[in-house]
Amino acid sequence: MARPPSTPAPKAGPVTLAMVARRAGVSPQTVSNALNSPDLLRSETLERVLRAIDEMGYRPHRAAQTLRTRSSKLIGYGIRPTAPGTSAPVMDRFLHALSETADEAGYRILLFASPPGSAGLDGYEELLDLHSVDGFVLSGTDRGDERQAWLEKRGVPFVGFGRMWSGRQVGDWVDVDGAAGTDAAVEHLVSQGHRGIAFLGWPRGSGVGDDRAEGWKRAMRRHGLPVRGRRAESVDELSAARDAAGPLIDGGATAVVAASDMLALGCYHALRERKAVPGADLAVVGFDDSPTAALLSPGLTSVAQPLEAVGRECVRLLLARMSESGTPSERVLLEPSLVVRDSTPALGG
Repeated sequence: MARPPSTPAPKAGPVTLAMVARRAGVSPQTVSNALNSPDLLRSETLERVLRAIDEMGYRPHRAAQTLRTRSSKLIGYGIRPTAPGTSAPVMDRFLHALSETADEAGYRILLFASPPGSAGLDGYEELLDLHSVDGFVLSGTDRGDERQAWLEKRGVPFVGFGRMWSGRQVGDWVDVDGAAGTDAAVEHLVSQGHRGIAFLGWPRGSGVGDDRAEGWKRAMRRHGLPVRGRRAESVDELSAARDAAGPLIDGGATAVVAASDMLALGCYHALRERKAVPGADLAVVGFDDSPTAALLSPGLTSVAQPLEAVGRECVRLLLARMSESGTPSERVLLEPSLVVRDSTPALGG
């Protein structure tokens, strides 16, 4: 039997089984039968209940989970595409930490493709309808992200690795304090005698990138150091980063704090184009402490994210949200650490 056409629900927020029952003028058990044993209902009753479900945006899998007091033990995680010329070692490490922690709690991570934008919501809807996942972990959160509001409206548990950078703040998240990381990088460089400390970041408008730039600026002002003319921007790609680093080097900077290890590697290439030596002629600090950082010559000083702790906290918050849906949202901001290597010797040392 074809479902009646749906109408957008005027009511915001999670919809409960009892609310659907009241809308349809039936008992909660009848709603349960419509979802799990539709053959028990008369066709006109079934049609009325399905219309209420569609109009209110109620998720059938949440009803089944509540009524049966069990779960699928599946957590959905959307994989977003990586731009050509870049790598994602940090997210690989995060996914490993997340999977390991979920496994210890008796859950499995279900991966699926999740392109940015509204088209990516199709994957979430499909997993809800076909696989009855218990909740989602989000990453790559940024300004204009639609996923949090979409999931919150449907009463679906989720936790973000990353803050909401715009709009109404909803849901739980775990993030790493990027500003604290670049602040610590500047402090280290100042202790090494540097005063001309530049910043090579991503184009403005990225929540994560702007946060890391803010930490650099905050520390520079605290020490009374100039920031004008000391900032450059690049996409996270090697040749672009090399070109962006050139003016900072030529402008007399003695050190560069980069928003990623990829951007820091661009500094290395720009220096070698000028027959200069990383570390000796320009101190360089990266961010993410990727596997490449320790393999470079000289080894790259970099800000390390506590990914194991992020994975543990994401699973903890998600399990708590599954069991206590009405509790206030919880946000956890973790401190990164600076891993010092040979790319930041004392100035003149």
